[in-house]
Amino acid sequence: MNKKRKRQENPAAVQTNAKGKPVTNKILLGMSDAEFHKICPYLEFVELPQRFSLHEPNHKMEFAYFLNRGLASIVVSTRDGRDVEAGVVGYEGFVGTAPAVCLFRSPLCEVMQISGDGFRVKASALHNALQLTPDFQMSFSRNAVLQGMQVAHTAACNRLHDGEQRLARWLLMAEDRVKTAKLTMTHDFLATMLGTDRPSVSLAAAGLQQRGTIQYHRGDVKITNRRKLETSACECYRVIQKLNGELELN
Repeated sequence: MNKKRKRQENPAAVQTNAKGKPVTNKILLGMSDAEFHKICPYLEFVELPQRFSLHEPNHKMEFAYFLNRGLASIVVSTRDGRDVEAGVVGYEGFVGTAPAVCLFRSPLCEVMQISGDGFRVKASALHNALQLTPDFQMSFSRNAVLQGMQVAHTAACNRLHDGEQRLARWLLMAEDRVKTAKLTMTHDFLATMLGTDRPSVSLAAAGLQQRGTIQYHRGDVKITNRRKLETSACECYRVIQKLNGELELN
């Protein structure tokens, strides 16, 4: 039995960075001790408040982020000032695929939507570490591909499914990542995330509330019946959930 398996089977074991900050990011926890030792010196712990910008469109990307807690959004911005979410990342993944392959600019915005914390790694250090850690490189690459699949399904969802289905899908994805049924968000925030307008968000939230799946009041959403909410969501949630399950198997 190798050290990686021993750590996974012992939930009391705590992985930390060089300064003793606990690691709960799944990709980092999935590394063998030998490979984690190679990247550990470059893991800088950071607090990630709500609205904190991880990457700005077309600006140089200096870091990749591995979240312990919180929720980040991958957002597409247009010239006329409209934004729409293309994907979400929590403790299961990372933010900043491009720098790992020496692409240091992206048209996407990546921002914290729910506050948390995690570790950032300089792009140059990450690129070098990946060359020395083949298992980590494979896990990183798999997550990047699955993240791209999530983005594709989100784009289709925003085009093809109604507001209630999209809102239910987003709330379920958020709860999966932050592990709380109570989420704080405004109408404007949800409109951006769902690629719609405020009146449509109000109608969708009212519909889900009437079904007894959520309580919505002044920017606070509480999931009251997850099973009913899953029934209200479109098939995109189950597809994305299955993609995340693929990561659990490796």
